[in-house]
Amino acid sequence: MLVIESVDLVVAALAAGATAGMTETASTAVKDAYQGLKSLTSRALRRGGSDDEPTDPEELKAALTAADAGSDPELVAAARRVLELTDPEGASAGKYRVNVRDSQGVQIGDGNTMTLNFGK
Repeated sequence: MLVIESVDLVVAALAAGATAGMTETASTAVKDAYQGLKSLTSRALRRGGSDDEPTDPEELKAALTAADAGSDPELVAAARRVLELTDPEGASAGKYRVNVRDSQGVQIGDGNTMTLNFGK
């Protein structure tokens, strides 16, 4: 898996965990997994020289990429765990295990639109 794909996974898991954690019905497992992911994310950012965790997803993605966080197997595994707990159907369907290495013209996600223009 490419590093940027792993970073996207971490950012998605942080968003899913934050959203699920705000509900009163969130299980202890979700809350614990999310807190563990946040801790590992903070550690990765500190390792990369950042003292603060950006709140903007694009800034967070850039900081995680700069810290080479996508190559941290423990962080990626924690992100997968949060996504498995917050979206079990998507996780079991393989939604968070997409490999687009060496591909072109690929879209990942729900409800995308693509226009391809082929010319001479």
